[in-house]
Amino acid sequence: MDKKVYIETYGCQMNVADSETVLSILKTKEFEPVVTIDNADVVILNTCSVRDNAEQKIWNRLDFLKGLKRRKKNLKVGIIGCMAQRTADKLLEHIAVDFVAGPDAYRSLPDLINETDIELKTHNTEFDIEETYSGIVQYKQSDKEISGFIPITRGCNNFCSYCIVPYTRGRERSSSYTDIIHEVKDLEEKGYKEVTLLGQNVNSYFYEDEYRKVDFPTLIQMVADAVPNMRIRFTTSHPKDISDDLIDTIAKYKNICNHIHLPVQSGSNKVLKLMNRKYTREWYLDRINKIKETIPNCGLSSDIFCGFSGEGEEEFQETLSLMQEVEYDSAFMFKYSVRPGTAAAKKLEDDVPEEVKVERLNRMIALQNETSLKSNKNDIGKTFEVLIEGFSKRSKEQLFGRTQQNKVVVFTAEGLSRGDIVFVEITEVSSATLKGKIVKP
Repeated sequence: MDKKVYIETYGCQMNVADSETVLSILKTKEFEPVVTIDNADVVILNTCSVRDNAEQKIWNRLDFLKGLKRRKKNLKVGIIGCMAQRTADKLLEHIAVDFVAGPDAYRSLPDLINETDIELKTHNTEFDIEETYSGIVQYKQSDKEISGFIPITRGCNNFCSYCIVPYTRGRERSSSYTDIIHEVKDLEEKGYKEVTLLGQNVNSYFYEDEYRKVDFPTLIQMVADAVPNMRIRFTTSHPKDISDDLIDTIAKYKNICNHIHLPVQSGSNKVLKLMNRKYTREWYLDRINKIKETIPNCGLSSDIFCGFSGEGEEEFQETLSLMQEVEYDSAFMFKYSVRPGTAAAKKLEDDVPEEVKVERLNRMIALQNETSLKSNKNDIGKTFEVLIEGFSKRSKEQLFGRTQQNKVVVFTAEGLSRGDIVFVEITEVSSATLKGKIVKP
């Protein structure tokens, strides 16, 4: 009888894609994916280690699973992903954990799980610089999904001083462009309307074989040509690698969404240097200006955090002024937390008091809320192409979807369903949402 496996995913879109890869690997080895924990023989937590609160969620969840294992004596619990790579020994000490696997060890999961029938605990956290999981068609738990994710790179070579990723996911490597095209076309055949190309730094993608050399602008053009009726998105970009060729390619293709997520992290050259971000404020703003000139209706979002080592009020004000100059549509904002094992943890003092971090974060959020509202107000009267994602959370009489610029739109319509593309004129807004009415294109 197949063992039933349930997986919970924490963290970024890359982890969502990794969970689908894991399920695909397990399914070929006589494991049956299930969608509820109550039916599971094996529970896997796919973890994130980017911020401390992400790891705290896992420890809290393990305390729950400890109680569940008392009631289900044969239940196996495993931890995979970045936290598994970083804290394997500590995790294995927890009474609830039976096996641990790092991001490069997912092919070994069937054996690890089976080994727990013989041994009490087991693990594999070996790095594999060749591993990309290229060619594994991800397992989709629902046939109702319309948006899919395809990892095109793994690992990272940037070594930002605050970031744990190079130490948990290893050095950067790219998947075969032929495998990527195959996966994208597989999603199209399954009815998907949108695909997001994923990587810690997607725009440094590079793959060379005996036939050709393919960089990211070339790859995204190949994908857009291969599935002209699908929306194409990508994340995350590193500012140092946003090229004119990439920006021009986005402008050229109607099915490459006009949205770029470009994490700035700080607006201060002093802090950027301490972060080892490898670009300056001036370079970043030059890239933003190039985007705005070439793609006038491009949505812009970012990651920004405050309270890093050496950030005084003057440096923080530079971040606020950059936010005002760029005018992001949205941003993910955080206060700095030291990640053990990083260069910053080893070499830089965490010298900004916690109460100052909280106060600065609140100022950042207040500014971004104002900017988001201003951006949305500018959309009133405009018409956008919207991919319907489902019913609004507040009302089953309303649908919601996203524009190419990645803004959420709520509207009333009959006879339409998830996956349909409509044109919506914006009539009212909040800082987070657009509202409108369907119009003819």
